Amino acid sequence: MTQLRTFSFGGGWQSMASLVLAAQGLIDYQVFLFANVGDDSEHPGTLRYLEEYAKPFAADHGIELTVLDRIRRDGSTETLWGRLTREGSRSLPIPIRMSNGAPGTRSCTADFKIKVIGKELKRRGATEDNPATVGIGISVDEIHRANNRRHEPHERIEYPLLDLGIRRSDIPRIIRGAGLPVPPKSSCFFCPFHRPETWHEMRRTEPELFEKSCQLEDLLNRRRDELGKDHVWLTAYNQPLREAIPDGVDPLPLVFDEAEGACTSGYCMT
Repeated sequence: MTQLRTFSFGGGWQSMASLVLAAQGLIDYQVFLFANVGDDSEHPGTLRYLEEYAKPFAADHGIELTVLDRIRRDGSTETLWGRLTREGSRSLPIPIRMSNGAPGTRSCTADFKIKVIGKELKRRGATEDNPATVGIGISVDEIHRANNRRHEPHERIEYPLLDLGIRRSDIPRIIRGAGLPVPPKSSCFFCPFHRPETWHEMRRTEPELFEKSCQLEDLLNRRRDELGKDHVWLTAYNQPLREAIPDGVDPLPLVFDEAEGACTSGYCMT
């Protein structure tokens, strides 16, 4: 039985470089799966790049690039933003910063990326006896994010960029060499794993997204007030986002490693 070979396409640098390498025959993946956490949740720049560049490039080279949504049992589509903002919801599926600055428990990657792709793999015939191969776009400089123990019985994880010794600094050359612009960094626009400089850049160049993130933080804390719980934050500064990232002022550096606790699965931010 032929084994299904797929790649988890995150929409960012590593994933796009992997698509180019697959088109060049340097890695063996003909099916790329993009688990969309929601058109209201993914960064708009990622979705624009997907439509304007990634999909046409894949089609031109005979590669399947499929967008997957999280579908409820009733057939409706659920988005991460929708789960967070649903009236009466107490859910905190994102790695929100608690009052001590540490990220809270999250389920966003598992529910909106890993399980969505896993469901599609099973639909395509992947089983425990005949698992699908899933390529993950982690480069050498992020090797700490690779963890071969984290997989489902019906899948087998590979890291093709590690096998080729490709570093993040190599990626712009690979993408531009294919005649493509380098995509923006992929993530939910309100992700608490954003570095301070990312928030600062968003406030400067995408003020409407920054304000929407602030409003999300406000909503979550109004609910926390109703429950008598401590406030939570989108940064590790232990203060509201509008105050943590003041307009026109570079944020103060954090006293600990901001990369600590970052998304390690490779399904996000690749």
